[in-house]
Amino acid sequence: MKPFIRTVHLWAGLVFGIILVLQGLTGTVIGWRHELDAWLNPGLLRVAPPAGTVAGSEARPSPAQVAAVAARLAGDPAYGRPDTLFLPELHGDVYVAWYRPDKPASGWTQGVTRQVMVDPASLAVLGERNWGEAGLSRPLLMPTLFHLHRYLMAGDAGKVVIAVQGVALMLLTLTGIVVWWPKMTLSAFWHAITVRRGGNWPKFSFQLHRAAGFYTAPLLLVLAFSGVYFNMPDWVTPAIRAAAPLTKNAKAVNASPADAPRIDAGAAVAAAQARYPDARVSRVGIPARPEQPYEVRVRQPGELRHGPGATRVSVDAGSGAVLRTVDPLAARGGDWFVSTLYPLHTGEAFGTAGRIVISVVGLTPLLFFVTGLVVWIKFRRKPAGRKAPAGQASPRRAPAMAADTGQAKALRS
Repeated sequence: MKPFIRTVHLWAGLVFGIILVLQGLTGTVIGWRHELDAWLNPGLLRVAPPAGTVAGSEARPSPAQVAAVAARLAGDPAYGRPDTLFLPELHGDVYVAWYRPDKPASGWTQGVTRQVMVDPASLAVLGERNWGEAGLSRPLLMPTLFHLHRYLMAGDAGKVVIAVQGVALMLLTLTGIVVWWPKMTLSAFWHAITVRRGGNWPKFSFQLHRAAGFYTAPLLLVLAFSGVYFNMPDWVTPAIRAAAPLTKNAKAVNASPADAPRIDAGAAVAAAQARYPDARVSRVGIPARPEQPYEVRVRQPGELRHGPGATRVSVDAGSGAVLRTVDPLAARGGDWFVSTLYPLHTGEAFGTAGRIVISVVGLTPLLFFVTGLVVWIKFRRKPAGRKAPAGQASPRRAPAMAADTGQAKALRS
């Protein structure tokens, strides 16, 4: 059984290795995309902080300012009403208005979303870019890496490929655990989790591959499962729902009549602030149809997810009443489990230290691919032929996929 599992592990690594390396490297970078994006594009994403404030301290824009920014864009024919408005998180940040993208030409086409940046103080438009457009220029570099990581720059079809890759990563990790499993002795276990000095390159690669797999397996399983959920939630929600209650994600609709007067974005922000007075409002989804409410995102103190947070408030676009809330701090069962996936995937659940760990783990697919390839080549290569003594049969070549003990012995040579 173990040789079969080892073969599955080998071929899954060979087939999916390149895409896993790409996912790992892009994930390492985009884990810091907000900081890197602002560093690369200071004229687009940075402004002087308001008088009396410190750059980098938490910003809490007022409802009046949010309404003014939304009105400034909606009243300008060059921009119009945005789909979503991202609020400054820190003093020195800008408003980012997102516009609904055009429908992609095919399932393999990457959707492109227009972003417009606005100065909070002067309401001046600082510039714009197309989020999703491929490019290596400063404005497009981080969006390109993000879309490579999430969609392979291939739209909905890319999401399916990435989800399949997540399943493959789970398979690789689980089969790797089985292949790694040593004899139940202290000496064997110690040899399975350490890399010893000396020896040749194949031996070192074998030890490093095996030990690194032991230490990173739990994190790789979390990254793989969460990656599948982000791209193809229908593949995993039945399993989650079977283990714990999971609320269906139905869309909220306005309770007020469609022809009732509409509130502005500032009033929606005020309603969310009234419901969660200690929270920071991070973004506002502006309704495009009469039946749609405002969707306000806030971050409460104590949430695992940093940045925009994960608390959602649906506000009636006519009456300004709160229709529904999604509160991760009050979530239970499957709802709580799902709310942890993104902050665990990025590492932000454990602050800066967690993000650093995830960034390091993002380098391990490259390590596993290189070391695994070295070990595989070692066992595929024919041994140097030596003429057998007269009357003695030539030694039979060891099979390519030897047992663990055979691998270890061969790697000592």
